[in-house]
Amino acid sequence: MKNKIEALAEKLIINEVLEKSWTHQIVNFITKLLLVVEKNTILVVCDRLSKIAYFVTTTKETSAKGLARLFKNNVWKLYELPESVILDKGL
Repeated sequence: MKNKIEALAEKLIINEVLEKSWTHQIVNFITKLLLVVEKNTILVVCDRLSKIAYFVTTTKETSAKGLARLFKNNVWKLYELPESVILDKGL
């Protein structure tokens, strides 16, 4: 058996050091919950630096416009508009 020649790996990219809270956020949904007061989903918004999270109740059928309204009314009114938002909603 001959040795395989593999391509050299690229240099690692170091993550930037965050300096200010709430400039980079991670967003996800907790779904398939019991229906309580017509809400069955929780929107989780987490700050990447401080790891502080906000939990907002909503419904599974929330549209993109509704999601923007939830952000505006619950997170962005407390902090300025973030530089990046990572959303992992799935299918």
